[in-house]
This record gives sequence, structure tokens and C-alpha cells, in this order.
Amino acid sequence: MNSTIQKNFPYKKYVIDSNLQYFKPHSTKIEKSFADEVSSSLNRSSKFIHPKFFYDKKGSELFEKICELPEYYPTRTEIKILKKLQSELPPYLDDSFRLVELGSGSSVKTRLLLDIFARFQDETEYFPIDISEILTESSELLLRDYENLSITGIIDTYEGGLEFIEKYDNKKNLIIFLGSSFGNFTPDDGKIFLQKISSFMKKDDLFLIGLDLVKDKETLEKAYDDSQGITAKFNLNVLSRINDELDADFNLENFKHLANYNAKDQRIEMYLKSLVTQSIIVGKSNLSLQLHQGELIHTEHSHKYTLPQIENLMDTTGFEIKHIWLDDDKNYSLTLASKTEL
Repeated sequence: MNSTIQKNFPYKKYVIDSNLQYFKPHSTKIEKSFADEVSSSLNRSSKFIHPKFFYDKKGSELFEKICELPEYYPTRTEIKILKKLQSELPPYLDDSFRLVELGSGSSVKTRLLLDIFARFQDETEYFPIDISEILTESSELLLRDYENLSITGIIDTYEGGLEFIEKYDNKKNLIIFLGSSFGNFTPDDGKIFLQKISSFMKKDDLFLIGLDLVKDKETLEKAYDDSQGITAKFNLNVLSRINDELDADFNLENFKHLANYNAKDQRIEMYLKSLVTQSIIVGKSNLSLQLHQGELIHTEHSHKYTLPQIENLMDTTGFEIKHIWLDDDKNYSLTLASKTEL
């Protein structure tokens, strides 16, 4: 490992075996960040909780269930496109690439990419970056099925993980950001995030991003408010996490999941609606929260895009598009890009 990592980054290294290691920031860093952000975002007139905090262990498990729902088209559509890439992505790669994933996939999508790498590499390196410790469990499952795979996990934010990898060595990376998670960013924050990714990339690195496309209101709202109520449990679980980790006293029965499509801004908007007037204490954030009946806590935006918007977005954030893949119904896209040469 590069000595710069050891000296300048507050990570602890965990070695599981010869094929699996992971790095994790000291727990005080993670807890302080969570507590500070929750205090700031809930202590304002338009209250919100950042969607990155959905993904504790239970939240990650609930999201895996969402991905299997009949209403939730993004996952199965993206998988169809990735299967198409089995023959169409290899010409852009060679045996010196490693796979880096933002938001470590638990199974199918990651495996489809690893299958591509296995076709032309004797040994494959996989660097998953995830804020949730589910990363370690999913990595162990992958190693059971891929003999020539080595995994270095980074349990941190995307930005922290990418900065870590930038200083780790000089190997070429295929960085993947799947599942339309980019849609959670506001337009301005999304551009800043893509610019950061571009700035961390070396000239030969590649970036593959999944982006959901604009479509009819009914299809979109059903995808984020399913008939089985799994998405509602996923949304409410963020309050359970705050209870458990930040010593809060949210009563989940006093909240309702809402999901609406805002056609003007091309985004799904998810909220937790307070069903009663209530007071909540968040101990580790030193926060006393007052909520009125009907008041909303915003938890997620999921922006949708048109193809011209995708082309403009990549062009203005430091990327040169190599290829855009679509499903047959043009519901979803995967875009491969390199860093724009200066």
C-alpha cells in the first residue's frame, strides 16, 4: 500500500485472508459525520435526511428486496443492458484494468462485470466502495465463486474512497456507478460530484454510469411506492437507524411514506410525512425536534434524464462519451466515458 495512504488518511486496515482486505475510517469519524449531518439537515424549516444514510445493514437488505419487486424496473432493465455489454464492453478494456464500484453491488450486476473481466484476465482486482458494512459480506460471497479474484474494500463515502484509490497505485480503473444512484443528487451537486470523479481519474481510466430516463408518471410512481410496502419500510428505516446510532426516539408509527413524480423537475420526490404533531430528541446530535401534523421530511430525489441531457451533463463535467447503451424500450441507459483530455 502506498505510504501516503497510511500517513494522511485515518483508515484502519483489516485483512481477512490473502484475497480479501478492507479499509475503514475510524468509527469516531463516521459517527461524528452522521450526527453532525442529521443535526444540520433536521434543524431547518425544510427538513431532510440525506439518502446516503439509507444504507445501513438493514437498509441495504431492504433495498435488495426493492430490486426484486415487479414495479421496480431499473434493476432488471440495467441487468439486461449489462448482459448486452458482455460482448460490447471488452474492446474498451485490457488486462491491466481493475474494477472499482461506487456502492458495492451485492450480486448480479457486479458479477456480470466480473464475468467480463474474467474472460481476458488471469487475476482480477475488485475495489468496492460503500458506506455500509454489507460490503464485507457481499465480498466474501463473491470470493466463493471467483477463484482468481482479490478484493480491497473501502468502507467510506464515494469521495473518500475515490481519493483513497487515486493515491493507492497507478493501475487503470474501470469505475462503475450503477443503479441510477446518481439521480439522488440535485443537478448542481450532481455536476460537482461528476467533476470530482473526473478529477480523481487517471487519463486511461474509464467510467460507466447508469442513468434512468424520463417516462410516464404512473410507471415511475409505482416503482417508488410498491404494492407490498417494501419501499415504505426502506424509507422509514432511516429513522430506525437514527434511533439506534444517534440515541433518538422517533416513533415510526407516526410517519407515512410518500413518493410523487415532479414532471417539471423530472424527478421522483420521496418524503416521510408526520401524521401527528410530535417532539423528538436526537441525543448524539443534541437536537430537540418539533414536527407539525402533515410536515414533511424529504429523504430522496431520483432525477430522470433525456439523452441530450446526458450528453450535455457528461460534456460539462470533464468526460468524453465512448458509448451509450439503452434497453429496447429506451427506459434506461448505461454510459461509458473517459476523462476529457486537456
